[in-house]
Amino acid sequence: MGIDRESDVSANLQIGPTSLGMVRIFVEAEGIDLPLDFEPEEADEIAEEIRAAAARARDIGKSGGKPRRGKR
Repeated sequence: MGIDRESDVSANLQIGPTSLGMVRIFVEAEGIDLPLDFEPEEADEIAEEIRAAAARARDIGKSGGKPRRGKR
């Protein structure tokens, strides 16, 4: 499955600090419990990637599903 494919799979997502000073992203789906631990700096990078992806998704939504090209 690619990142741009629709899916009928649903999952729960929890994010929070651990007792060891890590940031945990916990994904729970049918038959899957997936704890992912990150150093705080890695979590900051992930947050930046999520914000950038959200901005690109907004642009795609505004352009009717086609990514807009950057100015040259």
